[in-house]
Amino acid sequence: MFHRTFQKHLTLLLPALSLCLGFCWHPASAETAQPASEVSSGTRAVISLPAAVITALQNSPELAAIDANATALKQIPYQVSALPDPMLSINTMNLPTDTFDFDQEPMTQFQVSLSQPLPYPGKRRLRKEIAELSVSRNDQSLREAQDKLTSHVRATWWQLFSTERALTIIETNKSLLLDFIEIARAKYAVGKGLQQDILLAELALSRLMERELMIQGARDRHEAQLNGLLNQPVITRVTTPQSPGNTALPSVQDLAQLTDQAMISRGILDDHRLQIASAQSRIELAEKDRYPDFSVGMGYAHRKGEDPLRGDRPDFVSVMFSMNLPLFTKQKQGKQLKQRHAEKQRSELLLDEAMRKVRSDIGQTAADYRAAKLQAELLNDTIIPQAEQTVASMLSGYQVNKVDFLNVVNGQLMLYNAQINYWQALGNAKAALARLAALAGKESLYE
Repeated sequence: MFHRTFQKHLTLLLPALSLCLGFCWHPASAETAQPASEVSSGTRAVISLPAAVITALQNSPELAAIDANATALKQIPYQVSALPDPMLSINTMNLPTDTFDFDQEPMTQFQVSLSQPLPYPGKRRLRKEIAELSVSRNDQSLREAQDKLTSHVRATWWQLFSTERALTIIETNKSLLLDFIEIARAKYAVGKGLQQDILLAELALSRLMERELMIQGARDRHEAQLNGLLNQPVITRVTTPQSPGNTALPSVQDLAQLTDQAMISRGILDDHRLQIASAQSRIELAEKDRYPDFSVGMGYAHRKGEDPLRGDRPDFVSVMFSMNLPLFTKQKQGKQLKQRHAEKQRSELLLDEAMRKVRSDIGQTAADYRAAKLQAELLNDTIIPQAEQTVASMLSGYQVNKVDFLNVVNGQLMLYNAQINYWQALGNAKAALARLAALAGKESLYE
């Protein structure tokens, strides 16, 4: 009688298992399942990928600092292109020390003069150009930082999403293994099963729980990383939506096209180009330092007292012109010019190095994306459907005692591993795609 009850229990269990298999294996249906993290806590805030990107860009202290630096740099061109401040001088000349009387000596004067320094023509323009190039370089740094932050947010969000989907699968398979354990115990109780079947099922459940702990740790780590990128407390509880909106993994364009796009759009490369332009302006400014700067002025001298022959002593007017003499050009201006040429050469070499690194990073990241994409497609299109068929066949064979319990459990483990590997491969592919977009100088690729 117990044996018939057990057979009836097993017969009822098989359709449920088949239904669960059909529900969990496919990504489209798995997206509608509630993640285990949301089951355990209803206080997590759901954040979509676009919302995460917008929040990160708005809250980033790094971007705010670069923007504040831009405000500061924009004030410099006006300062360096302005004329130097004029000089006002007030002097007393030839005042006798015996009486300190302004009327005593005809040479005694009270002077007021005003002079204006005048840099050599072209120097102010070049200084303004150098300052304006610094503003442009800061703009490129801002664009580069925005692209990198967007890439990090997208990659982290997809990693968080994939671990949550994996936890959903594990939660479902834990229930299945618990049912397997009950079946194995029931068969063993009536002498139709082996004790080792119970132990194997319990071992499989323990291994599943071990993997759950590892994936849960990875999920919490990605959550903390995302909180950091969003500039919110690390203890903030966030989760991803049930559906990400786009799980497609398109074929990326030719690497040469991506590289050409990067050469045009990458902020870091434009920053190096502007640095070269700035170095050239500094060379021109150093060349003009070989020529003198000037100063013009006018003075007025007032005298008191009377001349015995002409009456009141007349006042004096002075006109002044001065310039510096660049006599030590070999030790000073010549060395400065050599320094500026070396700085330009350094900037050109840094641009070459940055371009080499961009090309290399694009090639490596594209390879990572293709590998993860192929793995995800293989799992979703081939391995998971085959594993589903295998598990279904084993369950049918086990029902009529043609397949042993170990094979049923191993088949189930193979299936859930394939499911988890699919979501991990998808998360890795999406993360690589986000990095590739930043390397190409785009906000996103095919998103």
